[in-house]
Parts: sequence; C-alpha cells; structure tokens
Amino acid sequence: MPAEETAPPVTAFMLIKTTPEWLAMTPQERADAFATQVIPAIKAKTTGVRSRFYDTEFYSTRVTDVWVWEADDHNAYQLLIDALRETPFWDRYFQVVDLLVGTENGYARTYGLDAVTTVST
Repeated sequence: MPAEETAPPVTAFMLIKTTPEWLAMTPQERADAFATQVIPAIKAKTTGVRSRFYDTEFYSTRVTDVWVWEADDHNAYQLLIDALRETPFWDRYFQVVDLLVGTENGYARTYGLDAVTTVST
C-alpha cells in the first residue's frame, strides 16, 4: 500500500521592523508583552504552527527581525495571521515589512524531481 501523501507545510518568512513603542520598553517588559499579549492569542486561535526568531538589526535597518513560521497547512497559517493582527504585535510593536510565504522544494514535488540540497563537510 503506497504511503499517503500529505500537503507540504507552509513556511512564512515574516520580515518585521521594531517600532519606537517596542524599543521604549525594557527587555523584561518586551518579554512580558509577548508572554501575555501575543503568545496567548496565537495559542487560542490556531494549532499546528511553530516559529523561530532571528535578529537582523545588526545588518539591516529596514528589517530588524525575521520571524520564521511553519504551519501544517494554509488554514493554520491564515489563522495565525488573523491572531497576530488582533494583538499589539501587528503595527504597534512591529511593522510587518513583508511576508514571504512558500513551501520547501515545491518545484521538486511539482516536477517529480529530487530536491536540490547542499551539505558541507
């Protein structure tokens, strides 16, 4: 019996820039804001999403951070964005500069090819 194919996860690179309001907070106030205002909204509205956070302000003035999201499917991603938009994260603490959304190795699945990857030894 062939393995059942599932839709590939959706990956979103959320390019964001801090606002003066966010920068005016202490580091502890920032952590508390995420813990009490942002994370609970995400958990209440969606499942099947994971994230990683990258600081880029050392190298860029236009984008200070990149929040990488992986969602099980497009619906989970849409629920995530809806949840974020209802928190101070969106346009108050951060300006969302751009959203780059895709699926890993989509071309390979489309054309039945092996994915091109690199390994450094």
